[in-house]
Amino acid sequence: MVFFLTYDRIRECVKENFMYSYIKGIIADLYSDHIVIDNHGIGYEVHVSNPYNFKKGDDATVYIYQQVKEDDLTLFGFKKKEEKELFQKLILVKGIGCKTAIGILATGEIDAIIDAIEGKNIAYLKKIPGIGPKAAQQIILDLHGKFDKRAMKPLGSPDYEEATEVLIALGYKQSDVEKAMKVLSSENLDTNGYVKRALALLTQ
Repeated sequence: MVFFLTYDRIRECVKENFMYSYIKGIIADLYSDHIVIDNHGIGYEVHVSNPYNFKKGDDATVYIYQQVKEDDLTLFGFKKKEEKELFQKLILVKGIGCKTAIGILATGEIDAIIDAIEGKNIAYLKKIPGIGPKAAQQIILDLHGKFDKRAMKPLGSPDYEEATEVLIALGYKQSDVEKAMKVLSSENLDTNGYVKRALALLTQ
């Protein structure tokens, strides 16, 4: 049985300056915008950029950022420390909140986002849902020069692109397909291989 923390208990933890760095546990449930991780019988609802990066039933370490408001506490989770670090930089940008920052991480590879900022590529940033010209310029203004240089990952292969089209043609939402395919972006598969792996993620 999984028990969920009550808001009163969470508030007590905050008052005690009890902050999470990461949570280790079993992935109990996956949803469209968050996961539930079971740690010793307590279920933590954690908002993530891409739930398909996780697999139900797996042991996982999820790096945590806590957003604390007067009447709310929200946990944001990341599979890698680098994702959390980028998220923490993004929320320092004027006009960029936690939900927008997690949305930015959901739509691109970390290296590609950083390369766009370092290369002052406003066109790339504007393609991200919720990011207009002013927001893109503000991100570059506030964060340019604050990252180590990283190599941008190559674009998807023809097989990768074809598999994406096949999955959309099968009736899956484009946003869900893109999230699933991003998990597989570093793998070298043929079209059938990508489709099979993506379907396993989409139906778990």
